[in-house]
Amino acid sequence: MGGQPLYLEPRLESRLRSLAHSPELLHTLTDALGSPLNVLVPDQLADNLARFRAVYGAHHLSGQVFLAHKANRSSALLRRLAATDAGVDVASLGELQHALGAGLTPDRITATGPKNPEFLWLAARTSVTVSLDTRDELEQLATLVRGHALPRTRVLLRLSGFEASGVRVLTRRSRFGTAVRETAPLLEAVERHADVLDLVGVAYHLDTTSLSEKALALEGCLRVLEECRSRGLRPRGVDIGGGFGVNYLADGGQWERYTTALTEAVMGIRPPLTYGGHGYGLRNEAGTLRGALGLYPAHRPVAAAGYLDELLSQPAASLGGRPLAALLLEHLYDLHIEPGRALLDQCGLTLTKVLEVRDEEAGGPLHIRLAAKADDVALEDHGVLMDPVVVPRHPMNADGTDFPSRTTTGSETGTEPVAAYLFGNLCLEADLITRRTVFLPHRPAPGDLLAFANTAGYCMDFHTTRAQHQPAARKVAAWQEGGRWRWCLDDQYWPTTPVGGAQ
Repeated sequence: MGGQPLYLEPRLESRLRSLAHSPELLHTLTDALGSPLNVLVPDQLADNLARFRAVYGAHHLSGQVFLAHKANRSSALLRRLAATDAGVDVASLGELQHALGAGLTPDRITATGPKNPEFLWLAARTSVTVSLDTRDELEQLATLVRGHALPRTRVLLRLSGFEASGVRVLTRRSRFGTAVRETAPLLEAVERHADVLDLVGVAYHLDTTSLSEKALALEGCLRVLEECRSRGLRPRGVDIGGGFGVNYLADGGQWERYTTALTEAVMGIRPPLTYGGHGYGLRNEAGTLRGALGLYPAHRPVAAAGYLDELLSQPAASLGGRPLAALLLEHLYDLHIEPGRALLDQCGLTLTKVLEVRDEEAGGPLHIRLAAKADDVALEDHGVLMDPVVVPRHPMNADGTDFPSRTTTGSETGTEPVAAYLFGNLCLEADLITRRTVFLPHRPAPGDLLAFANTAGYCMDFHTTRAQHQPAARKVAAWQEGGRWRWCLDDQYWPTTPVGGAQ
């Protein structure tokens, strides 16, 4: 294996750890419902929401937390969300219909994303707040509201292209929102359609985890809100979107060791760590390292609610250097956020059955074929690297509750760590569950499961297909009741389910 195993152990909080270490339940589920299988933990969503609410409380702020629906299509998660005080951000007609059907009331729904007339009509008809990206979209909505005698519609103006004063600093470009420098004609259109549109605030969407860029955007939104007030408009809040990040790995040292070793492998200093020498954006050009590492920073000490706390503590340079949270509070502005990945942190895992284990080369990585496609797991699509958890069909310990850990030696367990490539079940060379060499604490056997943890945010069904007539993963919802795990099909879960009707 070329030295010590380069583990990337997933971070598992108590619920997901308990679920991953329940082999009898997980094998029963996959035997009945097939592989791959997505298992969701709706109650974790409520815990994550509480952490975000605690940040609001620490800064004395009000506002709504909207789950970004696009991160997962689950009905169980949406229905569990409906039982809290949070809302949902919908980006399509289908998502809006799903949210309404799950029990979310219109005052807890915000409509974003590209919009067609049907989407705009239903949003306005049901009194959902609409986040508008352009003046053309604003005009289209105003025409629909007038033409169909719909209720006056609450709207947000989504902005982009923020600039810092002094040294020229820009936020990265976004295809969503109107450039701040074009705010004046946008506000004129709002004033012209004030009889049918109610401006409740401004928003931004930035595809970045950069604190400085997001702080700059929020600062710019505060200045636009002041301009709105000077025009006699009465905006009440700002929506800063999502992108708060997730910490996927249990050990930051493992991440540092792996990325260092990957660089060495690209430079030829050590054997390859990926299938076909893939460099994840890095390349060796005549002995010089080129490119940029195209991976999600899987170990993030500050993420999710902690990231929001840091963002709100950033000083606003053009507004007296005071913290952003203090400025929001001073003007009694509501703060709205749209976490997807962060609100679904630890909310599920994806189970895949081992079909075949081959020794391809003496001393080389195993070739493991799984009953799943790369799109069913989709970690690679998001640049997230972490090891799966091995769930043996026949646990190695007598009580079946404690699997070999990554710190256990082979002499203690009768097993040795192994390196492996994980392949999917499509008839395609490119169907790689992960391009990197994965290190496992022991050799799996056909019939064992590999559980990919923390896949609820974007990695379950955002990319999934039914290519080559291979099945897409089914979903189940699981919860703990009386010290035992209970489950039902995703579509059968309601907040009342744990009281009765459980499996």
